[in-house]
Amino acid sequence: MTIKITKCSREDLQTLLKISIDTFHDTFKDQNTPENMQAYLAKAFHSEQLERELANPSSDIYFVYFNDEVAGYLKVNVNDAQSEKMGEEFLEIERIYIRNQFQNHGLGKHLLNKAIEIAMHKNKSKVWLGVWEKNRKAIAFYNKMGFIQTGAHTFYMGDEEQTDFIMSKTLV
Repeated sequence: MTIKITKCSREDLQTLLKISIDTFHDTFKDQNTPENMQAYLAKAFHSEQLERELANPSSDIYFVYFNDEVAGYLKVNVNDAQSEKMGEEFLEIERIYIRNQFQNHGLGKHLLNKAIEIAMHKNKSKVWLGVWEKNRKAIAFYNKMGFIQTGAHTFYMGDEEQTDFIMSKTLV
């Protein structure tokens, strides 16, 4: 078993597009209407949007490979790229997604540790993320990794207003 994490570049756009759509859809399809899912996927994961994200100097995206196969990805943001104004001391983990067939191999933990490593390298003292209030598995994982709920914000899945818990962790 080999695990490798590499930074995405413009050349990875099509792979990023596919894994973004696949992982988001697989994770949330059972709790949302097909119409809301399609509306969100069309807005959040199209080539132009992902190109902007890859080009933003305040965002970084990484693939995690499991035995040389792309198994998931991580997106982190600092400064003005954060989806909420949290301040200069924060790094946001915007996305950690793992393909279903690669779940339960510790890949999420590897990506979370990568995000913390990036935060420390960028001299950030805190890390935060938003997680859907109904995603109990993810909330339990983040609690286990030392995150605590510090707030909430609204998230729209198509036309449905949902609540994301804001969870944060202070780095030592």
